[in-house]
Amino acid sequence: MDNKTFAKQLEYRTRQFGISIIKLSTALPNTIESNVIRNQITKSGTSVGANYREANRSRSKRDFKNKIKISESEASETQYWLEIINDMNWIEKDRLNSINNEAKELLALFTAISNKL
Repeated sequence: MDNKTFAKQLEYRTRQFGISIIKLSTALPNTIESNVIRNQITKSGTSVGANYREANRSRSKRDFKNKIKISESEASETQYWLEIINDMNWIEKDRLNSINNEAKELLALFTAISNKL
């Protein structure tokens, strides 16, 4: 697979991840505490793909690397919020596991991309 195809597929994948995070956040209980987590995970989960898209449209290699590092950081932060949600038993384990697995895979991809730069 060439870089262009990989980039398009990863953009699609991160967008789908953002959608799954938004759907997950709407399923959280309606409490003051969960609203804080809802806002945080929605921001970080959608930021993964937004920053990756920006990376693909960057003006320099330095800008590309910076955006990739931000995507990596946001994927890690999203994992953190997923762990909190899991520990609070706010979402069914099966649903949470599939989203958490995708977060782990995206984090691994962005870490690998970042390490190659």
